Amino acid sequence: MKRTISTSLFALALSLSSAHAQGMPFGSEEDTAYAKLLWDVMQAERLVGPDMLRAKPYEGTDPHGMMLETFYTKATINDHTGDLIVKRNFGPAGVTEDQVLADPDKHLGAVTVMFRREDGYDPDDMNWFWVKYLPDGSLDKTPNGMAMAGQIAKGMDEGCIACHQGAADDMVFTSDYLLAN
Repeated sequence: MKRTISTSLFALALSLSSAHAQGMPFGSEEDTAYAKLLWDVMQAERLVGPDMLRAKPYEGTDPHGMMLETFYTKATINDHTGDLIVKRNFGPAGVTEDQVLADPDKHLGAVTVMFRREDGYDPDDMNWFWVKYLPDGSLDKTPNGMAMAGQIAKGMDEGCIACHQGAADDMVFTSDYLLAN
């Protein structure tokens, strides 16, 4: 699938490049290892991977995708059980529900995840661990090579945490589709 970067994502990438030089709290070896554990748990629960469960996609928007599937559940990693939100991001722009249903693997661009870690991980941001995977389970990276896992763009004006701080409840946006159905 051909991927494009919007102007706002390009600006974020430039900011992240600068943030990396300042030691931002994401993309470390520890974050990468934790993201791998999380992927393995999600794969065992059939939330990702070749045998993943499917749901009815609904209309999305940047930066996640034009069509989305979202799962709300819990997961356990290293004896800690936390809330888990798995969002499958489908594209490109203009993709329809019927196209995604007919060939979801062709249209899956990324899997974005929020996992509530143990108390004290990041109390300012409700202890959420953020991660963006490519469809094969590898971590997506910023243009300067930072793994997108951990406290992504913490303290910045744009990015996962900055956007989700605007959510009405618990840094989680719930789509109108999910509320209506």
